[in-house]
Amino acid sequence: AHAKISMRLVPDQDYREIGRLFAEHFRSIAPRSVRVDVKVLHGGFPYVCPTDLPAYRAAARAVERTFGRKPLPYYSGGSIPIISTFEKELGVKSVLLGFGLDRDAIHSPNESYGLENFLRGIETIVWFYREFAAGR
Repeated sequence: AHAKISMRLVPDQDYREIGRLFAEHFRSIAPRSVRVDVKVLHGGFPYVCPTDLPAYRAAARAVERTFGRKPLPYYSGGSIPIISTFEKELGVKSVLLGFGLDRDAIHSPNESYGLENFLRGIETIVWFYREFAAGR
């Protein structure tokens, strides 16, 4: 049998340590007649955007202007490993704006992305640049 297992990490977790712990646990629960090989293929460190950043506040105003509602910040299990590298190496925070919906089934065989959200995303980015440049 073969399985690919993907994990979304939270702040202060190291993908290498989590991979090691998973392998140890999986081996410990496998029947003695089963050989378990675990390969950690790749990983990245978690990133959380602070909501008190000027860029975050500009993004929130841009989203509200485009969609007519205040955005609700929430943790989301996305993987863009370069973001945590920007923070570590450059000392800068990043703001991530997503315009997809849960029903888009991202990375699945039936993935979709609505044209309306694509266009509203473009509009939001324009408002973000205006808000951020104005220092509001």
